Amino acid sequence: MAGLLAGKRVLVAGVLTEASIGFAVAKAAQQHGAQVVVSNFGRGLSITRRIVGRLPQPAPVVVLDVTHDEHLATLAERLREHVDGIDGVVHAIAFAPQAAMGDGFVDVAWSDAATALQVSTWSFAALIRACLPLVGGGGASVVGFDFDASVAWPAYGWMGVAKAGLESATRYLARELGPRGVRVNLVSAGPLQSMAKRSIPGADVFDDAWNERAPLGWNHSDFAPAATATVALLSDLLPATTGEIIHVDGGYHAVGA
Repeated sequence: MAGLLAGKRVLVAGVLTEASIGFAVAKAAQQHGAQVVVSNFGRGLSITRRIVGRLPQPAPVVVLDVTHDEHLATLAERLREHVDGIDGVVHAIAFAPQAAMGDGFVDVAWSDAATALQVSTWSFAALIRACLPLVGGGGASVVGFDFDASVAWPAYGWMGVAKAGLESATRYLARELGPRGVRVNLVSAGPLQSMAKRSIPGADVFDDAWNERAPLGWNHSDFAPAATATVALLSDLLPATTGEIIHVDGGYHAVGA
């Protein structure tokens, strides 16, 4: 199928169920012509292998735990079994232990905070590094997912700090990788009814806020706007955009109380 991503090879890291931004991006990328590879690991791997059957076309699944050095070191080699290069990388990976979210921010143990930072922030750079051997002379586009880290949110705890780090890391990665033709951007989506959101204690407070304040309104079950924004960033439509945060939140970020 011809489309914005025709001929492009895209890794979508972090696909679990249909109720995940990773799945929505993989689907949209295929609909726009991309050859897609997805990843997951551990207990979620069997779910991912079943769920890719619901994509428009079959997609190979590679095992990737971003906290596992060997997985990262061998990723390029294992991706070569399915694609001969990479034009796009989507980082749909985030995790924080329950103890690192909710109230009690000051009491969170370093081990819990460290897990949130490693998986949700550091892994963005680690994933890009692992894929660089497959990036050709035409460069590549990398997209991650943010939740506006310019303010402190109720319930979000150390995941909010991890997202703030992700925003900063995006700017450093854009600066360092721009000369290699690699664009690095984030999509900052509003709250979506994903598995990740369900793991946040008290996350319903986000729904109430968006229902009241998003100028365009907000459908918490519709992953398509964030997915299509990701497709636009992966495409050749924005060749001079890097280090940017694209808000896909119904305009919530732009208004006050």
